[in-house]
Amino acid sequence: MTPHTYPHGVPSWIDLEPPDVDAATAFYGALFGWRFTDKLPAGAPGRYVVASWDGTDDTAIAGIATADPGYDGEVAWHTYLAVDDVEAAAARVVELGGTVSSPPEAVGPPGRPAGRMARIVDPEGAPSRLWQAGTRLGAQRVNEPGTWNFSDLATPDPQAALAFYGPLLGWEVDPALAIGMARVPGYGDHLAATNDPGIHERQQDVAPPGFADAVAGILPSDGPAHWQVTFAVADRDASAEAAERAGGVVLHSSDGEWARTATVRDPQGAVLVLSQFAPQGEGSAAQG
Repeated sequence: MTPHTYPHGVPSWIDLEPPDVDAATAFYGALFGWRFTDKLPAGAPGRYVVASWDGTDDTAIAGIATADPGYDGEVAWHTYLAVDDVEAAAARVVELGGTVSSPPEAVGPPGRPAGRMARIVDPEGAPSRLWQAGTRLGAQRVNEPGTWNFSDLATPDPQAALAFYGPLLGWEVDPALAIGMARVPGYGDHLAATNDPGIHERQQDVAPPGFADAVAGILPSDGPAHWQVTFAVADRDASAEAAERAGGVVLHSSDGEWARTATVRDPQGAVLVLSQFAPQGEGSAAQG
């Protein structure tokens, strides 16, 4: 299978830094059926665990890492944004009014780095990471039940957000596509030429033109700016019940035009969204 690669500007990876890695793997393993592989050598400070279907990078889904010592902030899923040159992108963050909270650095073993990363905060206060891929190309299984489906930027000022992410990542918003849907022009063609050759034909009659280029949402929010991570599920209600059995809390559920969702808080405080693709009128049997 052709690896899933991510052009500049496309969200490419997600991870979580909880206080207790073992408790997190227990919860998400029960919820999604993930398998976990420790990627740091014995004796290394902390842990970095990759979730997958079969224990290999070929089906990598997400990461779970030891939180930085002394960190007492909110536990949350982090979204990584693919860039061609992390040093240049980090400099552009500052020019556009954002903050680089940790400078670009190599991540992974010497001589064969997983990639180069910088932590950033946008002008509205939403943290994320820039990622220049090395051996860790990004999530290899997406948009299927039990995997990452989408990341949305919730912000009190969507126009200000676009003024930052547009020049930084090449994002465009087309009102004819969908409210708040950011796209990277050409991303659909990239998918068609690599790991998803049937994307245009599959979406031809069910999605508006340009939808294949959609990479993230920019949604208005009354609260602090933040990234919201959504996971695809086959059955919203069954997955919500599984989350509760594993110790999570269902905060609220909703049925929309295209999806049935549940917002869940995991046992260590991270909030995530479970989303069942269910176009209006097809009920709970519809699947993405």
